[in-house]
Amino acid sequence: MNRNQVKTEEEPTGDSIPGHIAIIMDGNGRWAKARGLPRIAGHHNGMKAVKRITKAANRVGVKVLTLYAFSTENWKRPKAEVEFLMKLPQEFLSLELDELVENNVQVRMMGNRELLPDHTIHAIEEAVRKTAHNTGLILNFALNYGSRVEMVEAARELARKAVAGEIDPNEIEEADFESLLLSSGLPDPDLLIRTSGELRLSNFMLWQAAYSEFWFTDVYWPEFSEQHLFDAIREYQRRARRYGGL
Repeated sequence: MNRNQVKTEEEPTGDSIPGHIAIIMDGNGRWAKARGLPRIAGHHNGMKAVKRITKAANRVGVKVLTLYAFSTENWKRPKAEVEFLMKLPQEFLSLELDELVENNVQVRMMGNRELLPDHTIHAIEEAVRKTAHNTGLILNFALNYGSRVEMVEAARELARKAVAGEIDPNEIEEADFESLLLSSGLPDPDLLIRTSGELRLSNFMLWQAAYSEFWFTDVYWPEFSEQHLFDAIREYQRRARRYGGL
């Protein structure tokens, strides 16, 4: 569904605000190319959209905002672009951390930290530490994240427990598997948004999005506005979630 038209309406309200919104932030490079700019300019402007959407989501009562910042497949991109992307968390948090603290936002990260540079890890860890006791919006960065790897690791851990005799394989339930995912402790996304016109999940929260409502837009991430977010939430509010029932 394309929601390319920006409408000037009031903020969405009511009990049906999605508790957890997950966003595949796509189109930074294409946004830059359309303007004759280098791809890194698109990523830098995408960082501004992160701040804009985080503030809007917090304001309307969203509890968790998960942003797909860097996938396990993104390492295939040119080295210079990857290095720039690895600097963005540090730049973003150095500029915005104080305001995040003031707005009671809690920063989290889900992903494999092993391949991330030290400066990226240190910036994330500092933000997590300084916001750990905040009780407002959870801003969850999916960084070096891949859903298939996540699920394979969870399966391996269950297998190890079974071999060790800690669990009976015949008694493994969904909750046991979910507890080993990187998103453990967070609710599944109610609404999943993807920008830039692509209509796929790209290895993002495959288990968790089993009953998420999807909303797609042609708008590139750097130009994704508060009104686009509100349009997505209003569309979500119009849908009936049956979870396989009637």
